[in-house]
Amino acid sequence: MYPYKEQWPVINESAYIADNVVITGDVTIHEKASIWFNTVIRGDVAPTIIEKGVNVQDNSTLHQSPNNPLILKEGVTIGHQCVLHSCVIEKNALIGMGSIILDNAEIGEDAFIGAGSLVPPGKKIPPRTLALGRPAKVVRNLTSEDIAEMKRIREGYVEKGQYYKSLEKNV
Repeated sequence: MYPYKEQWPVINESAYIADNVVITGDVTIHEKASIWFNTVIRGDVAPTIIEKGVNVQDNSTLHQSPNNPLILKEGVTIGHQCVLHSCVIEKNALIGMGSIILDNAEIGEDAFIGAGSLVPPGKKIPPRTLALGRPAKVVRNLTSEDIAEMKRIREGYVEKGQYYKSLEKNV
């Protein structure tokens, strides 16, 4: 953890932060969130807010533009090696591995962004839809099976994060 201009990250004590994560500045991480290996979260331009139960997987980068925060709502899953920049990801959405979500994009509640997608600036993805491609386009509504799988992934990461967090007490 590093401050930026005397602003330190605020991290809930129940959140799991892997050893080699870099977090700087105006970043708030809520309870039972998990931030995985080699992730960088820079809060040196605008705030980053990571709500309860969010998981940000390995090798992801989170940053912002001036006066334009990055907000990850409760239960969001960010897959491996994603780049998020000044966007809003609504509750329980899933961002697939290697995706890029740019300024002022909004990903709806329970939406799924397919792996390797690019969501351009200002794009709005509706709730409970699958969007993919470069640029990302909605291809269909999600099924109850899709939503159940997203929930399984989300809950698995909360469980894994809490397991790794428990190991910190034994070191």
